[in-house]
This record gives sequence, C-alpha cells and structure tokens, in this order.
Amino acid sequence: MKSPVHRCRDVEHGRGQAWAGSSFLQPEQHIPISKDVITSSSASAMWFIKDACGIICAIITWLLVLYAEFVVVFVMLLPSKNRTYSIVNGSLFNVLAFLALASHLRAMCTDPGAVPKGNATKEYIESLQLKPGQVVYKCPKCCSIKPDRAHHCSVCKRCIRKMDHHCPWVNNCVGENNQKYFVLFTMYIALVSLHALFMVVFHFLYCFEDDWTKCSSFSPPATVILLILLCFEGLLFLIFTSVMFGTQVHSICTDETGIEQLKKEERRWAKKTKWMNLRAVFGHPFSLLWFSPFSTPDHGKAETYQYVV
Repeated sequence: MKSPVHRCRDVEHGRGQAWAGSSFLQPEQHIPISKDVITSSSASAMWFIKDACGIICAIITWLLVLYAEFVVVFVMLLPSKNRTYSIVNGSLFNVLAFLALASHLRAMCTDPGAVPKGNATKEYIESLQLKPGQVVYKCPKCCSIKPDRAHHCSVCKRCIRKMDHHCPWVNNCVGENNQKYFVLFTMYIALVSLHALFMVVFHFLYCFEDDWTKCSSFSPPATVILLILLCFEGLLFLIFTSVMFGTQVHSICTDETGIEQLKKEERRWAKKTKWMNLRAVFGHPFSLLWFSPFSTPDHGKAETYQYVV
C-alpha cells in the first residue's frame, strides 16, 4: 500500500487523482513556498544539455553567423574604397553579431529553472509540514515535486519552471531563468540579419554601377554566389527570429507561456500589468542592462512560488 504522500497525479496529461490524508481534495489551494526550496542545486553550476540534435543545431547557428561575418567583412567591407562606410558598418555588424552569440551562449548554458530531481521523497514532503487536507503533485517522470506552472521536458528530462518551449537552436529549454537571453538572441539575430540585407543590396547596386572586378577581391561569379547565399540566409533568419521575438514578447506581456497557451490552461496565478511582467523577466528597474546578455536579471528574490495542492 503506497503512502499518501507517494500518490501522485500526472499534471502534464491531467490524469490521476490527488490524495490528502485519507480523503480526496476537492478545491485547489496553493501553498507559498520559498524560491530557495525549489531552486535546482545546480543553478550556479554549468548547465549543458547533451542532446545530439540540439548540439548540431547550436553549431549550425554559430557557423551561419560566422559565414555572415566572413561575407560582410571580406567580400563587402574590406574591398570598399569608402573607409568610413567600412568602419561604421563593420563596427555595428560585429557588435550585433557578438551580442547575438553571447546571448545564444547564455541561453544555452543557463539553467532554465529546473526543479530538483528526485526530491519527491517521503522525508522531504514531510519536512514541508503540510496542513491536513493539503497535498503536493509529483512528476512521475523525474520524481520531483512539481511547482505550479512547471512542465516536464522530455529532452532535458527535468521539470522546468515556467517552461515556454524547448528550442533545439539553443539546445535548451526556454524557461524562467533564461528567457531574457533567448529574447535577446532572437532580437540581435533579427537586427544583424536586417543590417546584412541592407549591405548586400547596397553592394549589389554599387557593383552594378562599377566594375565587378573592383568591388570585390573575389571573382564576380564567386562574389554573386556568396552575396546571394547571404541574402537568402539573412531573409530567412530575419523572418524566423522576428516572429519568435514577437511571440516571446507577447508571451511575457500576457504572462502566459507557450505551453500554457497551447494547452489552454486555466489561469491560476495573479494577473499583473505588462510592465511588471517585463520587469520580472528582464530585471527591474528599467536600464540598458535589459539589453545586455552579461547582466543576470533579478527575478524577485523575495517572491514566493506555489505548489498546486
């Protein structure tokens, strides 16, 4: 006979029954729990998901950015006779590319908000000192106590707090702790793609008016192929990352993750203003640090999290 604390419900599929003592719990309640209780012990350690598909996608992302860097610098800017044009655009492009790659690295190597694995033990649950009639939900996949708004990721094999989705391009889940870096990554990739497209169009117009042999250090056929490939890459990434950036900002402002929108889950958390939701993700108060991938946002250390019971 299982102990009542070991009786669990699979929240992901809405199946099973939650027990409290010897009777069913009818209304849903919430127990405020300190954030430290549900923070992964590896939050300050290096986080990296060993997923072959995700690693390949992450490598491809870096290679595509490096290809754009090569074409912009060696095909378009260095052969240009206008030094001011080359310095200004080269500096801007490299800064945007650097911030994009830094954001990608932070999004990939930051713990997205993993719940401690295997903490759903009888001793630990008893240490929570639950009141009579109160229960906690246990994830049967990673054997962890699942806080409200957490979902299990089959790739990370962990429950992630405020999980939005798992993105193979950053080889990580987008969750509570790394959503800022993912948003910055999509924003900077969109900006660097837009900048590259402007330079490609300008370079084509310049080469059509001038001799192709003088506007590039490569042969005319090679130059055309390299520019067309960069144009295709920039257009594709601009559309993709712009859409992702828009959906992420909308998700943050409405305080509803992608999974919650997809599953149409009932809102059981307090409604906040859009500005408060933005500050919760990027840190508060507003400053230029919002746009820095090197700044760790303060998600509200005094905030309490709730276990659905």
